[in-house]
Amino acid sequence: MILGVLALAATPALAQEPVSATPIVIAQSYALPSRVMEGTREINVWLPPGYGEGTAIYPVLYVLDGGQAQDFHHISGLAQLGTIVGTTRDVIVVGVASVDRRNELALPTDDPELIAQYPTQGQSERFRRFLLEEVQPFVEGRFRTSGETALMGESLAGLFVVETFLKEPQMFDAYVAVSPSLWWDGGRLARQAGAHLRDHSNEPRRLILTLGDEGAMMQDPMDVLTANLRDYAMPGVTWDFAPRPAESHATIYHGAALDAFRRLYALPSN
Repeated sequence: MILGVLALAATPALAQEPVSATPIVIAQSYALPSRVMEGTREINVWLPPGYGEGTAIYPVLYVLDGGQAQDFHHISGLAQLGTIVGTTRDVIVVGVASVDRRNELALPTDDPELIAQYPTQGQSERFRRFLLEEVQPFVEGRFRTSGETALMGESLAGLFVVETFLKEPQMFDAYVAVSPSLWWDGGRLARQAGAHLRDHSNEPRRLILTLGDEGAMMQDPMDVLTANLRDYAMPGVTWDFAPRPAESHATIYHGAALDAFRRLYALPSN
């Protein structure tokens, strides 16, 4: 018995086989030179798995705060899931990274406290020109797009989504605003919504709004916005507000985005 133990102990250990590592590539990141933003900006693009195998054209979802360290991965993951399990149409996801969110996503304010706290704020119009004049042409010129577009964002990015829908509705076919920060500038955008809506054409547009259990500062301007939509939205506008009271500002985005995918990119009924 002792000899057996000694013999076992003397057996040389099996050599460890080297383990190879291969990067997992889920998308491409582009450094887009921008005249409007006066610098190079990060644009991330996820393509459906079958994109390279044919000549099909695809709708495009533009995601604000779409940097690799922001919301790009979890939103493009929803598109991947819908493709794998066959629950939603294939869609190209374009993540537009933010650098200075209050500069890029917030409209100008006259509030001295906000100005003092965020001295670079209020350049949302410039960022909108960046999307219109540089990002959209880059995507449409490089990828097979169908012309169907949507814009999605949460929090300050949701504020930008609502502002774009009200002021430049022709830029996208559909808008998804998750917990939009309509409190910005004392809720002025929500109060002015009626005037903007009266100027809209009757072209078909879709607006999806949602909000968690986030207190009066978030809820009150949302109530003002939805009241204006009820009173002044053109018949061509399809809009709805779906509260998510079980969610907070920190937890609402992923589930709300999944719901938006299922509604915007539902499979055609047989």
